[in-house]
Amino acid sequence: MARRAKTPLEYPPLEIPYAGERLAGVDEVGRGPLVGSVVAAAVILDPARPIEGLGDSKTLSAKRREALDTLIRERALAFCVAEASPAEVDALNIYHATHLAMRRAVDGLAPQAEYLLVDGNRLPSHALPGQAVVKGDARHPAIAAASILAKVARDAQMVALDARHPHYGFARHKGYPTREHLAALAAHGALDEHRRSFGPVKRQLALF
Repeated sequence: MARRAKTPLEYPPLEIPYAGERLAGVDEVGRGPLVGSVVAAAVILDPARPIEGLGDSKTLSAKRREALDTLIRERALAFCVAEASPAEVDALNIYHATHLAMRRAVDGLAPQAEYLLVDGNRLPSHALPGQAVVKGDARHPAIAAASILAKVARDAQMVALDARHPHYGFARHKGYPTREHLAALAAHGALDEHRRSFGPVKRQLALF
């Protein structure tokens, strides 16, 4: 019998061995799409300027994410959005490219973080101490803030790509391998922004 996945509330409370104000939440968006960069963000929230409504970016409407994105940029002690390009995804694989984007986001913080909370089950091999947090974007506001910045930034990239290549529908599916995207890939071929190491793109390129 298959096990039921835990909800965030069913995980034990986070035990964070750091009590300072330079704790950074880190998250990424864009592991699954066939096109574009994988985008990561790191955020140090300001306890003196709390932000209501932070949560997993995937559960929020686009309008709400954009409003929170503005508040995070206004109120956070520090934030940075970084990415790894499609070429880096192809050269490194998506796992290592994701961690590269995360390290770039952490390194871009000013002031620098002293402790990291990273969404997922692996830390991105950074010199700073920290911990990986499964379902972290629903369990800690700093990770939620990072997920929102990363999601808004990557969605904006897809809207811009859609404006240049409207036949692919990027503004709608954000680069994920939907039926619409796969049909457009078959009809129009791969763009420079497509990830050549991903199966559907690799198969399409093999036809030419």
